[in-house]
Amino acid sequence: MKVIKPTIKTLAITLTCLILSKSALGCTSVVVGSEATKDGSLIIARTADGSAFRPAHLTIYPATKGVKGMYYAKDHNHMTDFSYPLPENGLRYSAAPNWKTKVRGSTGFNEAGVGFSGTETIYAKPEALKNDPYNTQDGITEDDIPGVVLPRVHSAREGVQLIGGIIETIGAGEGFGIILVDEKESWYLETGSGHHFLAQRTPKDKYLASANQGRLTTYIEGDDNFIASKGLVQYAIDNGLYKKEEGEFNFTHAYARDGDKDLIYNYPRVWQMQKILTPSLKQDVMKGVDMPNYVKPDNKLTVNDIKKVFRNHFETGELSKHDPYSKGLKGNSETFRPISIFRTYQSHIMQVRPWLPRAIGEVTYFGQGMPDLAIYIPIYAGMSHYPKSWAAASNKADRHSPYWKFRKLQTLVMTDYPKLAPIVKAAYAKLENDIAKRQVEFEKEYLELIKTDKEAAQKALDDFCITAMNDAEELTLDLTDEAFTIRTQDIETLNKFMNRNKAD
Repeated sequence: MKVIKPTIKTLAITLTCLILSKSALGCTSVVVGSEATKDGSLIIARTADGSAFRPAHLTIYPATKGVKGMYYAKDHNHMTDFSYPLPENGLRYSAAPNWKTKVRGSTGFNEAGVGFSGTETIYAKPEALKNDPYNTQDGITEDDIPGVVLPRVHSAREGVQLIGGIIETIGAGEGFGIILVDEKESWYLETGSGHHFLAQRTPKDKYLASANQGRLTTYIEGDDNFIASKGLVQYAIDNGLYKKEEGEFNFTHAYARDGDKDLIYNYPRVWQMQKILTPSLKQDVMKGVDMPNYVKPDNKLTVNDIKKVFRNHFETGELSKHDPYSKGLKGNSETFRPISIFRTYQSHIMQVRPWLPRAIGEVTYFGQGMPDLAIYIPIYAGMSHYPKSWAAASNKADRHSPYWKFRKLQTLVMTDYPKLAPIVKAAYAKLENDIAKRQVEFEKEYLELIKTDKEAAQKALDDFCITAMNDAEELTLDLTDEAFTIRTQDIETLNKFMNRNKAD
């Protein structure tokens, strides 16, 4: 294993903090095994929490042949000089890159059936980074990962091995957790230091909930369910991160940060997710790093359960006093960070149903902006193209891109959340239910068409998704008009200035 010793140790830690501050300012991830879902599908999901001014562009990258050359991170104004050979024959894949840099793809499927979601920003102990800091010169960062993995790999395991190998040899430029899924299994990988990582295959009957903290614990060397950097345990022993007399090795205890910030920023989210998905689980919200990582749900899970998780802001239950929206905005004074926040620029729920043709068996439920006020639209992996407007938004509001249509409504609703949010949420729920019914009928039609007429099947697939996208946009415009009407009445009532006799 390559170890880089900083010239000035305190400077290395400071640089690490600066690098992380430029990354995603907190995300929330969920991974669900096939036996923990109601229909036997595999689910991976994440909220991308950075800034309301960071719209993602839905993009399809075509397959490539006979390519030679290198990928250079600096071509995209990345934070490091990471470079990597381009695949000679690249697979077709989808992604949702940042509007400005055209990278940090965040979510996508490739034509081999591999899905990727990343990344979850996580933080290592300063002690773990002391003798193996992040490679902030040319290490791999979250911006680079989708473009390296998706055009290459044919399985989730292969994707873990690829990224793990890069971490070991070149190094990670920051701390992150990533999820990979295929038609058989899913994997979650976390960095521990600049050149150390651990990945675990998701137990089929359990789920993992993560919120900007190290969550992996067990590592059994030689076990097919784990992939790790060489010398992972020995490095921890040598650097005082783990002592054998303490019991079994625990990756999170050895490598992950566990401080006061985590108590209010991360642990409440994990606690809340587990409370929603496993209500029978009783634990202290301040238990923090010792909360179980892989948990069995009380009932088999669906995509709608994950939507419920992502939309949560402590509005009910034991943590309801920490709800920052329902009784008027109090984001500046509330100490607990909720799952649903305004600066989420997109969230996605990726579902793999191996019993269906890949074109419709892999579907991403994509939500733009704040999850609690977003509508999730099914986007099949088999779409031949996306509407151009879904890759048109910038950091300035406009009249045409769907992102800003959704974001304008969300911004308006937040001026009076208690009054306006229920209206929007009810309307979106109604349309989501309607689209779900149409989805069942479409899939029946597709399965018949694909037998005899592939072109007609493709047209039906594209038409279904684009219609759902258009319906969501139109409803959003209608809701924006309704919200403006209500707020206009509110403001007029408060600022009427009629005389005593109301004669003029």
